[in-house]
Amino acid sequence: MKPMTSAEARQAFLDFFAEMGHNVVASSSLVPSNDPTLLFTNAGMVQFKDVFLGLDKRDYDRATTSQKCMRVAGKHSDLENVGPSPRHHTFFEMLGNFSFGDYFKRDAIRYAYAVLTEVYKLPKDRLAFTVYRDDDEAYDIWVNDVGVDPKRVARMGPKTNFWQMAETGPCGPTSEIHWDKTPDMGVDSIVALMQAEDDRFLELWNLVFMQFNRTQADPTHTGAYDVRLPAPGVDTGMGLERILSVVNGVASNYETDLFLPIFAATQQLTGHTDEQRNANIVPYRVIADHIRAAVFLIADGVLPGAKGRDSVCRLVIRRAARFGEKLGFQEPFLAHVADAVIAVMGGHYADLHDKASRIKRVITQEEERFRRTMDRGIAELEAELDRLPAGGELSGEVAFYLKATLGLPIQVTKDIVEERGFSVDVSGFQTAEQEHALVSGGGKAMGEIDLGESYNALLADLKASGALPGSGVSYTPYDPTPFETTILSLLQNGRSVDSVMAGEKVEVVLPQTNFYVEAGGQVSDTGVLSGEGWRVEIEDMRRPVGGLIVHIGEVIEGSPRAGAAAHAEVDVSRRGDITRNHTGTHLLHAALRHHLGTHVQQRGSLVAPDRLRFDFAHDSKVTSDQLRLIEAEINEYILRNYPVLTNEKSLSEAKAEGAMALFGEKYGERVRTVTISGSSERYSYELCGGCHVKSTAEIGSFVFINEGSVSAGIRRVEALTGHAAVDYVQQQVGMLNQISAQLSAQPEQIGARLSALQDELSGARKQIAALQRELARQRFQALLGSTETINEKHVLIAQISDVPLDMLREMSDWFRGAVNSGVMVLGSIIDGKPQLFVTVTDDLTKQGIHAGNLVKQIAAVVEGGGGGRPNMAQAGGRNAAKLPEALALARQLL
Repeated sequence: MKPMTSAEARQAFLDFFAEMGHNVVASSSLVPSNDPTLLFTNAGMVQFKDVFLGLDKRDYDRATTSQKCMRVAGKHSDLENVGPSPRHHTFFEMLGNFSFGDYFKRDAIRYAYAVLTEVYKLPKDRLAFTVYRDDDEAYDIWVNDVGVDPKRVARMGPKTNFWQMAETGPCGPTSEIHWDKTPDMGVDSIVALMQAEDDRFLELWNLVFMQFNRTQADPTHTGAYDVRLPAPGVDTGMGLERILSVVNGVASNYETDLFLPIFAATQQLTGHTDEQRNANIVPYRVIADHIRAAVFLIADGVLPGAKGRDSVCRLVIRRAARFGEKLGFQEPFLAHVADAVIAVMGGHYADLHDKASRIKRVITQEEERFRRTMDRGIAELEAELDRLPAGGELSGEVAFYLKATLGLPIQVTKDIVEERGFSVDVSGFQTAEQEHALVSGGGKAMGEIDLGESYNALLADLKASGALPGSGVSYTPYDPTPFETTILSLLQNGRSVDSVMAGEKVEVVLPQTNFYVEAGGQVSDTGVLSGEGWRVEIEDMRRPVGGLIVHIGEVIEGSPRAGAAAHAEVDVSRRGDITRNHTGTHLLHAALRHHLGTHVQQRGSLVAPDRLRFDFAHDSKVTSDQLRLIEAEINEYILRNYPVLTNEKSLSEAKAEGAMALFGEKYGERVRTVTISGSSERYSYELCGGCHVKSTAEIGSFVFINEGSVSAGIRRVEALTGHAAVDYVQQQVGMLNQISAQLSAQPEQIGARLSALQDELSGARKQIAALQRELARQRFQALLGSTETINEKHVLIAQISDVPLDMLREMSDWFRGAVNSGVMVLGSIIDGKPQLFVTVTDDLTKQGIHAGNLVKQIAAVVEGGGGGRPNMAQAGGRNAAKLPEALALARQLL
């Protein structure tokens, strides 16, 4: 066996089936788009389910994939085995090939055998096979067609070798291919041990033959209700992680390049020696497995939460964090480990690179949330366990309390309890969870509701009870001072609930708020609501109906209830970054009009804590020189430290004074104005309801990072202020200094130095190309000396190395120029793959010798194909070892 990387093993599989006429189909999302009954995609056939059922039609009838899969729930859950087991995972890739009414058992079996023995080079005497007990056809193919020793083929029952989608519907026998871990036990015991499901064998590949339609439930598998399908199908699956471990001769999936870089990233953070890592192998495995799962879940849009798919994303992050604590981590670390996952997997799944920053941000936020309550949760759990007798059981009520109040997932609780030799009443936990849903109001069978109607009804009830005045929630967003208040209402999915538990999303209504609600391009505030024993992190704000404002967040700790006293606190650091960017947009608007013309009008904006974006009417690109002048002017007015003044007045008065209004915006009779002016000039005067600094110097600095087009006549600029601008400039200066050091040039000399290097490189490339051509010409002249004569025709057949493709093509021209009548066949191995070139002089093409036909025949020897014109053709293949045999066949055919 030849060791392979994961990228090589994956690509070799896909390439083989592509050459066998299969369409290479990209992996579908982990979130099934066509099957609401599935939590996650757990097999390669999921994206083709409707094709197999006849509900969908593709423009191909055979396909191959490397499919992202998750198995964390139900009968297929591998979660509890992750860590102790060297081969179980939550996330994995399934290699598969599929036939939709095209080929069936014979080709499926022969393809699988060829992949394992010819592509992956597995020794034939290390493979064993199973077929369904009644499937004589599959048995015959293995024994008589493929030539497998009957002592290696075991007939098995329906438990292992019969597949069905449900009690009725498509079903059929399966055939499995296993790896023999201990071949020295001999071939005579294979069948008996396979039937006993002995640990001697490792299942590699499962071939499912969708042969029947089961019309009636048949629990004993008599086959009486199985009707043959008119177009049977094939669905196969082989775990990439598992075949990779076998090909590389290692005992664990974690010893392959899919996991070792993740181990290395964790080990770099812990400072462990290899011996220390091996002594803590279970935490290392859990972290590696779970961070892979988290990265791919977030990339596919699954975010940490309390329910459904979101709860799984939360679970794998929190469980990894808890095992990280066992390694000594006291701060968030998983985002650093996620970099290794993205580096390993990003070559095939390119979207991971595009989404990397968001993936790591989500992971860190969830890790931080968990760490705020983890110590207390584990301490309370340990105290409960100390009170239990040896081998005792933790009650379901306590396990639920730890989840509901402190956000400790049941699986983490279960891990800790079992590590100490106790057990958990999981059934009791599930009962307590269901009871809470009913008591809190979240489990009422109310069906679908109209959210707008629900919010209107709540607002009316709060006004009628006197909890809110006729004007609704008091809104004072310009002073972010913390305040004390009372929870008027809690909502989930538009329904009022009495209480909410840790980990759940919630909307909170207060009688007053100073949290800014997104408007005018400025994003909503975030912050914290807290009370006795509980804490809610506010992630967003919304005004669903006039007069009602809701604080949207997640319960981090405890269980807040309607009517509870609360402390409300805006994240003032984030608010400060937002206000700097908002005032920055006003300076930007004024500077754009000053430099580009008064036709410039704002057409949209985004004012976020990390950046500002400004869209405006302008019919041409803003040049770099213009941007530099605009940026300089804005920074000048920041340094002047002009006061930023707000005022309320009538709309007519503001317009008469020249206040700028947002294009298309509707204003009431009373408006708020924002003025930036010095003693002798009014630089900016706009209508605005957003938050601003008190004077321009608070902005710090302003820097452009992008300029582009949004649509015809609309341009967009993006910029940074304050902390983000400082970070950006430091990063740019650091990069400039690094380049300067690498080029051995002062920063101001970099441009000239790069131009000189580009000229040198261009000249060197031309010189290399000329030398390669001259070398190829000399080698060709030497080859001409080995020309032979067949039936008075010149024939040149040779294998050459280290010649690029374009030189091989040019040799064809040289041959026709040197020989009046003849045929040249050249073979070469390029990037590990055999390549064949055939050239025929024009006189022989008229006599029926066709280069394309000849290359097709000899390409079959190297397991490839090709074609071309009568006078020149080329082909590629998979089996480089057979290149001399292909050239010998060319001589024989000629």
